[in-house]
Amino acid sequence: MLYPVYALLFAEAGLSTSQISMLFAIWSVVSFAFEVPSGALADAWSRRGLYAIGELLTAAGFALWLIWPAFPGFALGFVLWGLGGALSSGSLEALVYDQVGDDYAKIMGRAGTIGILATLAATLLAAPLLSAGGYRLVGIASIAMVTLGGLLALRLPDFRRTGADDDDHNTGTYRELLTSGLREAVRDRSTLLAVTIAALLPGFTALDEYLPLLARDMGAPTVGVPVVYALVALAMAAGSALAGRDVAPMPLVVAGAAALIAGGALIPHLAGMIPIAAAFGLLQYAMVRAETRLQEAITGPARSTVLSVSGFGAEVFAVLLYTGFGLPVPLTLLFALAAIPLLLTATLEIARRG
Repeated sequence: MLYPVYALLFAEAGLSTSQISMLFAIWSVVSFAFEVPSGALADAWSRRGLYAIGELLTAAGFALWLIWPAFPGFALGFVLWGLGGALSSGSLEALVYDQVGDDYAKIMGRAGTIGILATLAATLLAAPLLSAGGYRLVGIASIAMVTLGGLLALRLPDFRRTGADDDDHNTGTYRELLTSGLREAVRDRSTLLAVTIAALLPGFTALDEYLPLLARDMGAPTVGVPVVYALVALAMAAGSALAGRDVAPMPLVVAGAAALIAGGALIPHLAGMIPIAAAFGLLQYAMVRAETRLQEAITGPARSTVLSVSGFGAEVFAVLLYTGFGLPVPLTLLFALAAIPLLLTATLEIARRG
C-alpha cells in the first residue's frame, strides 16, 4: 500500500525531485550489485530462508521510513529494500520449481493473477487508509503484509530437485555454485537465448510506469487514470491466469503484443488504451511461459543463480527503457517505437525454437 504514495511521503518530508531521483538510483544500484551473488547464496544455503530474510529486510526498510522520515532514513530504507529484493529474486522461483516441477507455469500463473489483483486492491485501499491514519497507518499495513509473506514462506518445503547434470545432489561451496550458475547461463545457444528472452520480457513491463501519462495524453481526465490502470491490471491478471496453458506459439504472442502496443499508441483517442491493455496481458502470459522454459532448461544445482542472471538482465533492460523514454519525443511515439525491440524479442524466440 506504500507503493502508490511513497513518492508523496518523500516530497512532504521536504525532499526535492533530484533527491527523490537519487533515492531511486540507490535502490537500483543495490539491486544490481546483489542480484546474482544473492542467487548463488540461495543455491549454497537455503532458498526458503533467503526469500524470507529478503521479505523481512524489505519490511525493515519500510519501517525505517516511518521511524526516520528524512533523506538518510529514506536512503537506508531503499538500501534494505534493494537488498531484500535481490535476496528474494530467483529464490522463490527456484524454490517453487523444485516443489511443483511440470506444474510450474500453472502455479506461478495463478500466483501472478492473485498478486496483480492484490496490488490493484492495495492501490485502491491506499487512499482511504491515508485519510484515516496518514502515512503511518499505510506504512504499518504494508510492513505487516510483507512480514506475513516472509513468515509464510518458512512454511514451504525446501528440498532440491536433482537435475540430470547434478551428480553432487546440490552440494558445493558458494563460489563453486556461483561459477556453475554463470557457466550454465551461457552453456549453449539454446540456454543463452532462454535466459535472454526471460530477461527481456519482464523488462518491457517497465513501460507500465508511463501508462498514467499516456492515458492522460490520450484524453483521460486525472480522476479517470486509475480506471485505465485497472483495465491494464485486469488484462495482466487474465494473461497470468492463462499461462498454465500453451494457448499460442510464443513468437506469435510476443509479436502480437508488439503490434497492439504500436497500434494502440498511435490511435489519437483514449480507445487506444484498450489494445495497449491487451498487449500487457499478452506480455504477462509470455513472461510466465518464458520463465518456465528457462526453468526446464536448467539442469545443474545453481538454479537460483541462473534465474538471478535473468533477473539482472531484466533490470538492466528496464533502465535502458527508462533512459530512452527520457528523450524529447512525444510519449505516444516512444510507446510505438518500443514495439521494435519487442519484435526483435519475438525473432529471438523463433531462433531459440530453431
